Parts: sequence; C-alpha cells; structure tokens
Amino acid sequence: MTRYAFYSGCVSKGACPELYASATKIAPQLGFELDEMTDVGCTGAGVLTQEVSDPVNARTLAKAEAMGVPMVTICSTCQGVIGQANFRLQDQKYREYINSEYLAEEGLEYKGTAEVKHLLWLLVEDFGLERLKELITNPLTGLRVSPFYGCYLRRPDEVLGNTARKRYLEQVIEALGAELVDIAGKGKCCGFPVLNANETTSMKMAAKHTGEAKDKGADCMVVPCPLCHLNLDGNQSKAAAVAKREIGLPILHLPQLVGMALGFPPEELEMRRHMVSTKAVSAKVKRVPLLT
Repeated sequence: MTRYAFYSGCVSKGACPELYASATKIAPQLGFELDEMTDVGCTGAGVLTQEVSDPVNARTLAKAEAMGVPMVTICSTCQGVIGQANFRLQDQKYREYINSEYLAEEGLEYKGTAEVKHLLWLLVEDFGLERLKELITNPLTGLRVSPFYGCYLRRPDEVLGNTARKRYLEQVIEALGAELVDIAGKGKCCGFPVLNANETTSMKMAAKHTGEAKDKGADCMVVPCPLCHLNLDGNQSKAAAVAKREIGLPILHLPQLVGMALGFPPEELEMRRHMVSTKAVSAKVKRVPLLT
C-alpha cells in the first residue's frame, strides 16, 4: 500500500458525500492508503483572498509535510487553490513571513517540500494506466463519456507542473474501456463560482457544457470536482429550463466511473444520490464481481 495524506475537502463530506464514499471505496483496490487529515481548514475555494487563504493552506501543507508523504485531493478546486498557495510558498521570504506570523504560534513550520496531487494524477502517474487496465472486471464498453475538468485542474501551467496532465481525464476514460466524447468546454468554468452573483448566467454555462455533451451523444459526463458536480448535476433541471431544452445528462464523480469498471455495484458508489438519474448508465455496465 502507498500512503498519502488525504485531504478530502469540505464538499465531499457535505453536499456530495457520494464522492467521499466512492473515493474511499476504490482506494484500497488501487493500493492507496488514505491517511485522512482531519485537523485542517478549507482551502478557501478561490473565494477567500490570498491574504486569508495562504496562511490556512500553509498550515495544511505543514501538516502534510510533517506526515512525510504526498498529499492527495479529490477536488479540482481544492487542488488548484492549495496548489497555487504552495507555488507562492516556494518563495523563501514569503514562506518565512507566513511561518513567523501565522504558524509559529502553533509550533508549526512549513519548509516548502509538500507535494499536492489530485486523485486523477495518482491514477496516471503513481498507479499507471496499464496496471489500472489489469484490475478492470467491468470494461465500460459502449458507454460514451464526456470529460469535464472545470477551472482549476488544467491551469496555470507553472502550478500544473506537468502539462501532460491536461489530457489525463481523457486517458482514464479510454483506459476504462469507455468511448471518449470530447467537448470544447471541458476546461471552462461550470458556472458554480458565479451562481450567487448571477444565477441566469451560471445556468446558461451549465446548460452549454451539458448540452454540448448530450448533443454529441454522451451517456454521461465525468468530473473531478464536486463543485462542478453541484452545478452540472444538482442544478441541471434549472439550467435546462433557462436554456429552454431537455438535457438529462448524468454527471459522475471520477471515482464512481473508476469504481464501476473495477466491479463496485452502483449502491456502494452511492450513485442513487445524484439529481439526474444514473440508472441508464448503470444499466449499460454489466457488473462482474471485484478481483480479489
């Protein structure tokens, strides 16, 4: 088993508990030991200013660093925000300031060595697609899947580090045996960040992305971010009404898609929690028991 400092984020235990459930289900099958970090705060989700969020994220990074293992996230927004904080904290003078002003009182110090990786990156880089293929008992043959990265997981390049990561979601979809249905909006905003400021604009954005996937024949869309899931799944009926069209596109979390291919039944992946029914997706995947 490979151990990771597991940063679950807020939403996977709140509005999208099916994400937490499915991620922790598939991890042991992949040889990932998720040592959950509990005494840590929210990243700020891109809403809090850098002045407020950087000290909070520096504290989280210091705790992950002390664990001596890479930190893994299951939320693109968490990944992007804490990744950008980590990038800024590579500046020694800035890091020393954060340490002295905010972390020293708690006896913490961040040395700048923590590595933060999204579960998607672990699948490709740490586990490997060929090994993943060997574990598949339910190839997702015939399932047409659109990828949706959202805002944070493909930019900026200096924080992303490896630009090959911009194609990992597509690679995982195909490794699982599904048919890739590419869309132009896969790296754009889902609309969630503007939901409270302008709901109509947010719904138009959600309808555009889900509508494009639906029109291209996708059976579902997969997202590595629970905030994207909240808007694309939870608000899809509103989005369809604003766009004056039918959509009805199931939106899956990344570990749910992987879990189906590994043989987990839909109920263990908590797919019943979705606002848009996933029954048609489950019906397309003939279940074979997990490899033991």
